[in-house]
Amino acid sequence: METSLILCAVVIITCILTNKLTNRIGVPAVLVFMAIGMVFGSEGIFKIPFDNFGIAEKICSTALVFIMFYGGFGTSLKAAKPVLKQSICMSTLGVVLTSVLTGVFCHYVLHMTLKEGMLLGAVVGSTDAASVFSILRSKQLNLKDGTASILEVESGSNDPVAYMMTMIILSWMSLSNQNIVWMLIKQIGVGFLFGIGVGVLAVWSLKHIEFEIEGMDTILMIALVLFAYAGSVLLGGNGYLSVYLQGIIIGNQKFDHKVVLIHFFDGINHLAQILIFFLLGLLVFPSQLLGIAGSAILVFIGLTFIARPIATFLLLLPFRASFKQKTLIAFSGLRGAASIVFAIMVTVSPVYTKSDVFNIVFCVALISVTFQGLLLPVVAERLDMVDDGQNVMKTFSDYQEEQQIQLIQMKMEKDHKYVGKKISELRIKNMLIVLIKRGDEDIIPRAEVKIKEGDILVLSAQSYEGDIDMVLMEETVEEGDGRIGCQIKDLPKMEERMIALIRREDGSTVIPKGETVIQKGDVLAISGN
Repeated sequence: METSLILCAVVIITCILTNKLTNRIGVPAVLVFMAIGMVFGSEGIFKIPFDNFGIAEKICSTALVFIMFYGGFGTSLKAAKPVLKQSICMSTLGVVLTSVLTGVFCHYVLHMTLKEGMLLGAVVGSTDAASVFSILRSKQLNLKDGTASILEVESGSNDPVAYMMTMIILSWMSLSNQNIVWMLIKQIGVGFLFGIGVGVLAVWSLKHIEFEIEGMDTILMIALVLFAYAGSVLLGGNGYLSVYLQGIIIGNQKFDHKVVLIHFFDGINHLAQILIFFLLGLLVFPSQLLGIAGSAILVFIGLTFIARPIATFLLLLPFRASFKQKTLIAFSGLRGAASIVFAIMVTVSPVYTKSDVFNIVFCVALISVTFQGLLLPVVAERLDMVDDGQNVMKTFSDYQEEQQIQLIQMKMEKDHKYVGKKISELRIKNMLIVLIKRGDEDIIPRAEVKIKEGDILVLSAQSYEGDIDMVLMEETVEEGDGRIGCQIKDLPKMEERMIALIRREDGSTVIPKGETVIQKGDVLAISGN
């Protein structure tokens, strides 16, 4: 067990370090994750034997749940609203049309049976949200005409459609007696309602439950994501659709610590990608890829340069999108984690396929992420679709346009210069009095209100966001300390250090002044370089 844990730690650390390097040189990180998996795999350096597609399917499906949730959670509907119709059209009809055209291409060019061709088309029908999000963020790719929002919503929401098509075609190939129309209605209906319901429940919980321990809201969210997926599947619905809708609802609401939650799931999303692509690298046998490389390249060409462009140009025609925008959207259909996970599902299903679906899809995803991932920023520049006046970060739900503020309090002592003055007479720069606490009374600070001794002023101030080369140290004043009874102004001068705060034995906090007297048991917070 210890060896396995060390192996996991080494793999994760290696992936994180290489991810930093790939961001600098512009290579998609998932390629490195796959390469590391292949190095550890059966034909790699470490030769770890792993060919259990059943276990891989369960692990990757669970990881995909969090990737799909994050696809919704990180998307801003406010930014996407002007192009929402185009996005939904591409993520639904776009997947169907692309899958069908790819299936027909495979049937006539690769001589697959029509059913197998359609199955392969369905598996590679969706675009990869994680790769699209990563490129837009890391390259700060600000695209014209709301194109970034179209790509984000499309790539985040089209996986459930591809999953449904894959399941329907598998049912068709297995000659199942299951009513496909009823199956489709249940998948969409239950998935939609369950996802909306759990999403609303999650928002209510985050807004109304006061958690005793910091971080419990994050644990609750993990539980609700798993519940949304598993509950929907048990009722016959599309679990991936449920978690995506749940993510959309939660991500577009305002609540405390939202940014912290988004950044946490950003980390989970990266971990899920590492897990999926590393396992895929372990599963694949490089020697087997040579035999299907030609077929995979043809599928990629048919998908990327025939099926996807035809679907894009046809579906965006009613929206009067420009030729440049349609060309960029057509080129931006990266294939990734979802397609390979669906290929694993096909492999473990009882349906017989003559073609090596898993290895073909693996190669297609590999080529897609490499070729399209590297060239997407270049193509956007060549098409003059980059808008330097826009900020792509606004399309994500963790974007904050407002300056962060902090609330601080100031107690009015008898000799304070504000005592006896009206609010209108005060000259406080870069801060605003938002509340006055007078005993048990809360007073709105209007211009005519007069400050009294004992009042506590609650002020708002802009948070500091720069780098501070400073540390805070705690020092307890023990019995016998020579500073006891001394005023701060009489203490020996401390070079490049100062007492920033004093916590008394009774738990009270004192903002130190020159006249403040040091007492036994005081905890001094000392700041310094």
